[in-house]
Amino acid sequence: MGGNLIDRWVSAGRLHRVHPGIYAVGYQPLTQQARWMAAVLYCGDGAVLSHHSAAALWGIRSSAGTTNHVTSSVKGRSRESVERHFSRIPADEHTVKDGIRVTTVPRTIFDLAAGSSRRLAERAQAVESMLRQAEYREFHDPLSLPDLLDRYPRRSGARAIRAALARRDESSGHTRSALEDRFLAFLDRYDLPRPQLNPWLEVGGTGYEVDCLWPDQRHIVELDGWQAHGTRSAFRQDRTRDRRLQAAGYATTRLIWSQLTDEPAAIARDLRHSLDPPSHRRNHT
Repeated sequence: MGGNLIDRWVSAGRLHRVHPGIYAVGYQPLTQQARWMAAVLYCGDGAVLSHHSAAALWGIRSSAGTTNHVTSSVKGRSRESVERHFSRIPADEHTVKDGIRVTTVPRTIFDLAAGSSRRLAERAQAVESMLRQAEYREFHDPLSLPDLLDRYPRRSGARAIRAALARRDESSGHTRSALEDRFLAFLDRYDLPRPQLNPWLEVGGTGYEVDCLWPDQRHIVELDGWQAHGTRSAFRQDRTRDRRLQAAGYATTRLIWSQLTDEPAAIARDLRHSLDPPSHRRNHT
């Protein structure tokens, strides 16, 4: 299309400039996917959506503002809403989703683990959260995160990923099961109904794995350990998660190990009140 024709169409409102050389057709506001595609096209051949933007496209992390992150093998300046990253990405570390060239899920997680100034424990927890989302959405890539660790053993972010994978191994073993076993024994002792263990709930397009769920009462109990919830970042994420679940109609009770020992009767009374239907409660008042 000739330059003069483009100028006329822009003046007429038929084209809208998004980036130099990249135009949108029509009058509707651009969707997020359209902005991502425009950013990738602007950065040239071989460019791929990456980092926070790729994680949002895959649905393993919420969108991070208006910045569009793109990685390419050609260095270039970031501008306006496009954050450019320089890296040569092998063919098995990128793919196409919804028509947009994008880093694979494992490569996306690796990039985000490397690109954070937070403490190791907080970065590991962020990696673990993205892994849970990827599993919930049943994303399976031929090149796994451990494969990338073998490929890039000393790259920034490798320590956080190793820590996250180790924590996930531990969480499925004795420590987590011991706390769950103790809680189930507590429920049986006080004649309280048993919940579903570790189910997934989808709220606003995001999947959350909860520890204990009574679906009819829409009540959740989270069994918190210091290792997984003791950082400032974890504390904030827990509250954000609780708020979103509450907005969807789920109440959350958080318990730690010592509470089951120090105040079991009070916890049983409060939990029974939460799980009893309103009509049953009135009959007991």
